[in-house]
Amino acid sequence: MARLFGTDGVRGLANRDITPRLALELGEAAGRYILSHRDTVGSQPRAIIGRDTRMSGEFLEHALAAGLAAAGLDVTRVGIVTTPTVAHLMATEDDVVLGAMISASHNPMPDNGIKFFAHGGFKLEDGVEDAIENLLDRPWERPVGDSVGEIEFNDSFASASYIDHLVEACGQPLDGLRIAVDCANGAASQLGPEALREAGADVIVINASPDGRNINDACGSTHPEQLQAVVRASLADFGVAYDGDADRCLAVDHEGNLIDGDKIMGALAVDFQQRGRLADDTLVVTVMSNLGLLLAMEQAGIRTVQTAVGDRYVLESMRAHGYSLGGEQSGHVIASDFATTGDGVLTSLLLARMVKTTQRSLADLTSFIERLPQTLVNVSGVAKDRSSSDTVLQAAVSAAQERLGSRGRVLLRPSGTEPLVRVMVEAGTQEQADREAAALADVVKDRLAL
Repeated sequence: MARLFGTDGVRGLANRDITPRLALELGEAAGRYILSHRDTVGSQPRAIIGRDTRMSGEFLEHALAAGLAAAGLDVTRVGIVTTPTVAHLMATEDDVVLGAMISASHNPMPDNGIKFFAHGGFKLEDGVEDAIENLLDRPWERPVGDSVGEIEFNDSFASASYIDHLVEACGQPLDGLRIAVDCANGAASQLGPEALREAGADVIVINASPDGRNINDACGSTHPEQLQAVVRASLADFGVAYDGDADRCLAVDHEGNLIDGDKIMGALAVDFQQRGRLADDTLVVTVMSNLGLLLAMEQAGIRTVQTAVGDRYVLESMRAHGYSLGGEQSGHVIASDFATTGDGVLTSLLLARMVKTTQRSLADLTSFIERLPQTLVNVSGVAKDRSSSDTVLQAAVSAAQERLGSRGRVLLRPSGTEPLVRVMVEAGTQEQADREAAALADVVKDRLAL
């Protein structure tokens, strides 16, 4: 049976895959696990729940809160907040033992999901998620009487506390900067612009009128076209686009060119290095980051460490080795001096600080990273588990890599959920990338056919 938890919590179509019953049962199971593994006893343990702006978030929030309270935890619902806000509260509220965020991030509005955070602000480890999943449907002795938890709603402290933290992390007045912000009609619709304004920036806001249905709808980090037009029309210094829960950020320079997560990370890595804040002169990225970023970092004297796809694996590497900066091409950027997860609003403030202090444009600051042409082909209906052991396929990969040389790269990635293998090729020209990817896809189809 497939694992319930994916790389970023439990996610699926709301009210079909992610149902109120599942939310209730996950709350009970998570509460049971947390209470059974507490190191100390004393004050009543508390959980917090935040959500993004999807209409399904309301009934899932109530169901999850009911499950946690039924297990014996007090619950504070903090309303519509960003995922990094929940992580921040988990790191700063002493009596909170579990945090939950109800969101499907950048996915379309019909989807939703639930992800948990441990005290300290980090997402639960795989083993803990597995233990919670194993408790589902298992009989247990329910607490009764005054042993059950209480549920309250209190949104008065969450965003205010986090905005103060963000402005302090920026540490630089942003007066004179004009920044366009696409809030994706999501959780950062108020927090994102407010944080930038508190830091002193002139902010132009679009897609900040959530109605429960329009989250990520032709806007935000997955659809930056509107932001690109607004930046050009308003003569903004640059623009930023968040996703539904604001744990990622993409940018647009003053000319309207898209600045993806790779370029953001590369520019921030150099900035951190110059500030003496890039631990071990190392940037942590995933295997999907463009080779152009890796080559640019090498030229800048910055080492890159690659992990599996998923910001949780980036963070695991950062925590294990004490690295201070990492992220994904999709815009999850983790600055561990200030946050325990990818944070779109923090990223936009760090970009603004860099532009302000250097008096250089974002286009100029990211120009040293040359994105190499990349082709991605999904080959479906194949035996993905044989991709690393088939000698003919591996020989074809080696031959392609030899033809590409140091200015190219081949990556085969079996899907975690489908009978599918992703063939990615980067090369000096788009024509070469297309040609090598198509040839390798044919070999995958032939050798791994079911």
